[in-house]
Amino acid sequence: MYTRYGNPTRTATEQTLSAIEGSSDALHLSSGMAAIATVCSILRPGDHVLCTRDVYGGTHKLLSKYITEYGIDVTYADACKIDAFASELRESTRLVWLESPTNPTIRVVDLRACAKFAKNVGAVVVVDNTFATPVLQNPLELGCDVVMHSATKYLNGHSDVVGGALMWNDEAFGIFREYAMAVGNTPSPFDSWLLKRGLCTLELRVLHQSASALAIAKFLDGHQAIELVHYPGLSSDAGHDLAKSQMKGFGGMLAFVVKGGEDGARTVANSLRTVKVAASLGGVESIIGYPPAMSHAMLSEQERSERGIAPGLLRLSVGIEDPQDLIEDIEQALSKVH
Repeated sequence: MYTRYGNPTRTATEQTLSAIEGSSDALHLSSGMAAIATVCSILRPGDHVLCTRDVYGGTHKLLSKYITEYGIDVTYADACKIDAFASELRESTRLVWLESPTNPTIRVVDLRACAKFAKNVGAVVVVDNTFATPVLQNPLELGCDVVMHSATKYLNGHSDVVGGALMWNDEAFGIFREYAMAVGNTPSPFDSWLLKRGLCTLELRVLHQSASALAIAKFLDGHQAIELVHYPGLSSDAGHDLAKSQMKGFGGMLAFVVKGGEDGARTVANSLRTVKVAASLGGVESIIGYPPAMSHAMLSEQERSERGIAPGLLRLSVGIEDPQDLIEDIEQALSKVH
């Protein structure tokens, strides 16, 4: 049969994905967006989707612009305010989409509580676990139904392949594999091999990146050129206690607001030497992005404001470089802000 139906290399990679996430099954797809679209294949006209307000811009665009065209209603609510989020659930809610930590403000969502409320209406709970990785968080153990990853990021870790992944325990979600076979959004065997190679060092990379991110967050916290630091590893962060209860570490992603708004943020980003300005994240190299013009450019200024995406916000993906080198690089860039 065609390799989109299955391939020994892809099967081996899926077995590894299943093992590290603690699931009974896993599916390797051609991109993170392909994984999201595959989940959406369970939706039918009249269904309702409840999505966390803080969500990757690509997810927002898919749900808002395309999924709604099929007669599906989509609501966004702040999943960090669990009672208000739960109040948006309906009898017709078929899918609840969550991220934790969120993109790009690194907020922590109570996955156990969200899953509990969603089950009351029979909704399928899906968690984008890209930022946390299976090393630090396992949503299936917290009561969620499906885990999604942009495998382009941490799972691969080397910025040389695009991929997505879905993991689940309920046999009913085997329909995802059937859908992927039909539409052909599966990766090549070589892409599967690249992902499996990256998975070999996942834990080593993530633990080092998490430790470095904490050191950088502490450096930034209180710096005269910084208005605010978003990182759950800081005791002052609103999600700190929750992160300690559902995660094994705080991750390699952080965000911070530079004084001077857009001009200040662009000055810092353009002054960095070791850290690279790029759209992706989760690789061995440190990458910084400007969400208002990159990952969340498709949102309106008001929508970004509602999500805490300030004009001076920068999102940093910490790589495996020496953390002191990174701190020194960031420090010299911040010195350019007046």
